[in-house]
Amino acid sequence: MPMITFESGTLTEQQKRDLTEKLTSISSEITGIPKASFFITLREQPDENIAIGGKSVKAIKKELGLL
Repeated sequence: MPMITFESGTLTEQQKRDLTEKLTSISSEITGIPKASFFITLREQPDENIAIGGKSVKAIKKELGLL
């Protein structure tokens, strides 16, 4: 079974559904392996535990109006 691991900050339930569906679909399309064979794990880190350019993802999301 192929395994896909996706790591990110906090995701919504809808984002998780969309990711697993689309990652599975495109991977199956590219490889020819049946969708039912794919194993996907989503690894989330709290947004305050990830930083870019010295700012936490939580702070960046606040600045962008995403929180």
